[in-house]
Amino acid sequence: MTGLFLAMHYTADISSAFSSIAHISRDVQHGWLLRNLHANGASMFFICIYLHIGRGLYYGSYAFKETWN
Repeated sequence: MTGLFLAMHYTADISSAFSSIAHISRDVQHGWLLRNLHANGASMFFICIYLHIGRGLYYGSYAFKETWN
């Protein structure tokens, strides 16, 4: 959800990308909060993905035929 709001103000052009980030942080209401929530949410997402993969490797669920059927 935060990525959608950030994308509304972001410019992907190489000459104005940095200034659009500064615009989000300074001029958009609670833009700094959106950036922090987006970064921390993405980090938590990847931690959960790594834990999920690690759990599957630890319990050896890749070897169960029921997993792949």
